[in-house]
Amino acid sequence: MRYAAPTTVDEALELLRSDPDSRVFAGATDLIPQIRAGRPEPALLIDLKRIERLVAVSHNNGTWTVGAATPTAALTADTEFSATFPGLSEASGLIGSDQIQNRSSWGGNLCNASPAADSVPALIVNDATAVIAGNSGERTASVADVVTGPGQTSLSDGEFIIEFLVNDPPANSSDAYLRLIPRTEMDIAVVGAAVQLTMDGDTVASARVALGAVAPTFVRVPDAEAALVGSSLNNGTLDDGTLDAVAAAASAACNPIDDKRGTIQYRRQVAGVLAKRAAQTAAQRAQGAS
Repeated sequence: MRYAAPTTVDEALELLRSDPDSRVFAGATDLIPQIRAGRPEPALLIDLKRIERLVAVSHNNGTWTVGAATPTAALTADTEFSATFPGLSEASGLIGSDQIQNRSSWGGNLCNASPAADSVPALIVNDATAVIAGNSGERTASVADVVTGPGQTSLSDGEFIIEFLVNDPPANSSDAYLRLIPRTEMDIAVVGAAVQLTMDGDTVASARVALGAVAPTFVRVPDAEAALVGSSLNNGTLDDGTLDAVAAAASAACNPIDDKRGTIQYRRQVAGVLAKRAAQTAAQRAQGAS
């Protein structure tokens, strides 16, 4: 197995073209364990962390541009980013240990295509866009459209994500992400739930809800979103009827499996609980946002 560390996107693309058995990585926090577990080794590993564009973070004209190989630790440490997207920051800070977060990235978390990836539901509710490089140039795709199944993405051979674009939310908006894991930390989500809300005074004006680890791909929950829109905060809380409707919609949207982490019934119940809790937190944050 050979290793290469290009310093430009074009150089990385040329390396991919040079060997059909090549693979890029943005942190290797999933790749190395997979190889150790017995998956075939690529003939050529291409490290993307030496490309400046892929590890840069900028905020211009209302849009955050985050390099696909940027360590998640850099995002959680960015006070402006974390204040703007508290839920997305929380999700980014749940990817493994402190040591892993100095290597892990949104690009790797997304393209590993695990249904339990923590950052992806939070990216989806914030309507994030992936910028993808390939032999035909650059294209963009909604993060929600990248993962097509466990371990599978919509990226073509020779393509890789170079950066993410996330627009500032409207005024009086915020987000939240919650997950359940068997241990207190450093574990894979049994269920993950992300919610993004915009408030008009005490009333929810718009809502996005996404779940992870409950289906082969990440799941948007339109019925939960519809239940939230038009509901109101009373003394800082959403009413029980709204939260019950959110929970029921989230549970109904699940298509989970039975495994050692949880049963189908358990995952459906947890999805409802986490969705309504995340909605409550996002609403309270949004009401206090400017």
